[in-house]
Amino acid sequence: MPCSGRNSLRHDRLHRAAPGRTELWPRRRGPGEHAEVSTVNLFTDVARPVLFRLGGGDAEHAHEWTLKRLASLPAPALAALRSRYAFSAPVDVFGVRFPNRVGLAAGMDKNGIALPAWPALGFGFVEVGTVTAKPQPGNDRPRLFRLKESAAIINRMGFNNEGAAALAERLAAVGPLPVPLGVSLGKSKVTPLDEAVDDYLTSYRLLHPYADYIAVNVSSPNTPGLRTLQDKDSMAALLKALNGPVPVLVKIAPDLTEPAIAELLEVCLEQGAAGIIATNTTLARDGLAESDQHLAGEAGGLSGKPLTERSRAVVKFVHDETGGRLPIIGVGGIMSADDASRLLDAGASLVQLYSGFIYRGPDLVRAVARSARPIRSHRAR
Repeated sequence: MPCSGRNSLRHDRLHRAAPGRTELWPRRRGPGEHAEVSTVNLFTDVARPVLFRLGGGDAEHAHEWTLKRLASLPAPALAALRSRYAFSAPVDVFGVRFPNRVGLAAGMDKNGIALPAWPALGFGFVEVGTVTAKPQPGNDRPRLFRLKESAAIINRMGFNNEGAAALAERLAAVGPLPVPLGVSLGKSKVTPLDEAVDDYLTSYRLLHPYADYIAVNVSSPNTPGLRTLQDKDSMAALLKALNGPVPVLVKIAPDLTEPAIAELLEVCLEQGAAGIIATNTTLARDGLAESDQHLAGEAGGLSGKPLTERSRAVVKFVHDETGGRLPIIGVGGIMSADDASRLLDAGASLVQLYSGFIYRGPDLVRAVARSARPIRSHRAR
């Protein structure tokens, strides 16, 4: 098992300001008086409404615009972000040291174009991808939808990415990050299922030299037939082929039955998988607000608040079923520090944000990192 030697970790302390608050038009204070702090949250009250209106409200346009802006941040701006958001509470999981327990989930920065920005925003690790062996455009637009009242997102992106070779070239140019890097691998859409192992292996060979861990995505609902790779024989063949010097984790769907999860976990233990990422997006549409029901029929995977309880249940089942032998990265429906703490208490060692970051911004990253600092009922794994 490799350690995170590739990434020499740097940590910056946070300012002791109230999360997400800024002092506007400060008045002169007398001795012993504290600063008056505005109730304006710079992200949810100012930045988010602007971002959500970009491109006429098109979610993917806003996503692309944000990535480009983050990618272009100069060094002084990154340093300013680090001074506000970075937080250090190191933990060792599957042989890798993480500066804190909060990671960026796959899907946010598929092609790794804004890599320096994510550690500056407080993330303790970053997962790029999902990337495929062959470049592919993904599904037709529109393919990304915000369900605002439900604090949820539906996506049917279809693994749109520039391909494993392009990502490898970019990672080589960027060099080591100050936090661990995960790379999520998926199957190319044009590759037949009976050639899936070779397809994943092509990506693995190109990208594992730059990764602190590899995530095997066999659970996206947006690539036809992909979830069949979660069955016992297919998973065994895939994990056997990807056995190498970098920890390999398997990302599972929240829609699997408990017997199906148990069978998959048995294979993961037999084949030496380093851990589980629980969970991917769901095909279910439970828990949507009435005002969002008109979007319920959109094809794709649902993420965000409606997934909170299901992801926690899957994390708990995985932990209990394996007796804690497989470290878990918990992801799905983390919209608050309390949501993250409940996932950790259920058995996760680390957590990841995607929809929560879109709806709550970087203050959520900091809040989760700070709340996850004490080891609660779970053990450092």
